[in-house]
Amino acid sequence: MIHKNNKINTLTHILIWLVLFSMPYVLSYGQSQEINRIIAHFWIPLASYAIIFYLNYFLFIDRYLFTKKTLLFLVLNLIAISLFITLIEQIEVSFFSELMRKPSEDKGSPRFKMFFYVQMLSYMAPLLFAIAIKTTHRYIKTEAENQEAIQHKLQSELKHLHYQLQPHFFFNSLNNIYSLVDVSPEQAKSSIHSLSKLMRYLLYETNLEKVPLSKEIEFLKKYIDLMKLRVSEKTNVEYSFPEQLSTIQVAPLLFISLIENAFKHGVSGSKESHIKIVMATEDNKILFTIENSNFPKKTDDKSGSGIGLVNLEKRLQLLYPNKYSFDTSVEEGVFLVALEIETA
Repeated sequence: MIHKNNKINTLTHILIWLVLFSMPYVLSYGQSQEINRIIAHFWIPLASYAIIFYLNYFLFIDRYLFTKKTLLFLVLNLIAISLFITLIEQIEVSFFSELMRKPSEDKGSPRFKMFFYVQMLSYMAPLLFAIAIKTTHRYIKTEAENQEAIQHKLQSELKHLHYQLQPHFFFNSLNNIYSLVDVSPEQAKSSIHSLSKLMRYLLYETNLEKVPLSKEIEFLKKYIDLMKLRVSEKTNVEYSFPEQLSTIQVAPLLFISLIENAFKHGVSGSKESHIKIVMATEDNKILFTIENSNFPKKTDDKSGSGIGLVNLEKRLQLLYPNKYSFDTSVEEGVFLVALEIETA
């Protein structure tokens, strides 16, 4: 891409100078043209402007102006411009005096001084153009580098959150299986087998930026079925997912923390409880809601490490800025979660 941009820049410069050098012919089309007059009045000054432009474009601006050696930058340009003005005056006097219809003049005359000052001002145009173009290029390059750095930081943070989520999920699942070992060894064995399938998805299929929603739903269903093994008959678990799936793709593992949270805080060993999980799609939107009985854990309960919802909030901010809504509330002993994501 950089090589391609350099070629475009080079061609652009060549085209611009070709247009400028051909202007006398274009403007005087159909009229008699004197090559000496074109050389004297146009080509020689234009060539000197081009030299001043490229001296600054390739050398002076990068080496002196951008390194804050402003005084040296100004002095070098003043010397270069003065040399060109003097050189052009000598060429005109020596070779084109008859054409210019003016006698050789004393360098100290007011007319020469006026000529010198006017020419000095005319050389400001290529100098300022060079400064403007280089400054613009530098700004664009700096902005591109800043954006790249920001993207790299975001990707690193997302990877950190992703890797943080995997052991968190694994730890919660092991806690649930551990609770089954004494009560129902067969269910514990079945749970370990189911967990191995879930971990395979975690390790090999969630490293992509986005996955098909169908795969994510399949993973969620397996996890819910795994969690249902450890709850008693007093807990009613319902879930509903879209049957006909579109081509929606979503960042992996966004919903698992909410389901984990529902099983962690929505199940009681002695009281009736319920968990209801519903996902629906509408165009490119995913609507995900959970309602569960609210049995808050004690502050000294460290099961699950408590990072799930915080992790989810951070990932949503990074992955779907201004494209999601996430609300939680407690109403009459029921914990409610509503997550809406615009995937396109």
